[in-house]
Amino acid sequence: MKPIEWQGNRLKIIDQTQLPGKLVFAELCSYTEVVAAIKEMKVRGAPAIGVAAAYGIALGAQNIKAENKAKFVSQFDRILQSFAAARPTAVNLFRAIDRMKKVAEPTDDFAKIKQALIDEAKAIHANEEDATERLSWLGAELIEDGSTILTHCNAGPLATAGYGTALGVIKAAAEQGKKIEVIATETRPLLQGAHLTAWELMQDNIPVTLITDSMAGYFLSRSKVNCVIVGADRIAANGDTANKIGTYTLAILAKENGVPFYVAAPTSTIDLSLKSGDQIPIEERNPEEVTNIGGIRLAPKGVKAANPAFDITPHKYITAIITEKDIVRKPYLRRLKQLVGR
Repeated sequence: MKPIEWQGNRLKIIDQTQLPGKLVFAELCSYTEVVAAIKEMKVRGAPAIGVAAAYGIALGAQNIKAENKAKFVSQFDRILQSFAAARPTAVNLFRAIDRMKKVAEPTDDFAKIKQALIDEAKAIHANEEDATERLSWLGAELIEDGSTILTHCNAGPLATAGYGTALGVIKAAAEQGKKIEVIATETRPLLQGAHLTAWELMQDNIPVTLITDSMAGYFLSRSKVNCVIVGADRIAANGDTANKIGTYTLAILAKENGVPFYVAAPTSTIDLSLKSGDQIPIEERNPEEVTNIGGIRLAPKGVKAANPAFDITPHKYITAIITEKDIVRKPYLRRLKQLVGR
């Protein structure tokens, strides 16, 4: 089962908004449909967004008709801009856009450009598959037999188009024969933990207990959690990390209770151009995601609601960052730079 699959002239995805009730595959036949799927979170998770965007850009380029390179570039830039505006926080999206843009620059042969874009999108996908599998097996070494692991949001194959990051580490530990259990937060407001993480873990026969976000402190304070593992949408040069809203709270709770807090992400998620998490753009989503669930209104009509999709976890709360190249510990500023430069 592939969350994202290129099919020659279209992109096939699992519509994550339909899980866990139905396993629905959507076929996207235009780049605008791919942009919409990213905005609507039919595709979500930083690595998966980058992969989907790369395929979407390749798909859009196939339909460009231009008499010269200048007109081709003009239409191509509009496609790139559409994806850049889709979701602002995940750096993988912008890395994919940059890679696709560079591929289109060297030649005036449109047929070669169009094929090169498909090839580059496939390469981006393969890079993420390889990176997430490598980091998962590296990270599994941090998990002791008999551990209970707390995770937040969803960072499995659905979110990565590969092996997974936080859930990849958990899966790899289970495949090593370690007896582990998982506590998954429901992850308000869109419930990715309840809808997706619980579903993925059950598919892999890994024991999982679902809790509300506000229960995490209870379990951490009673020594019921051995470590916390989360993914990331962007990691700044100093190790500050952007992840799903509520991650910062978990990091503080873990620190207060002496529980290791791990971030699992491929190096494509590291953004050395940003000195700290203060510079990471935070996506503000529709307030109706807070006031409504599944189309049912929970709050009084007209009430004001805020909906930042991510928060920043300062590096001082992070025990280690798990990547495909190595497990990085403090001081992050020096070691992340060394890591990316390898």
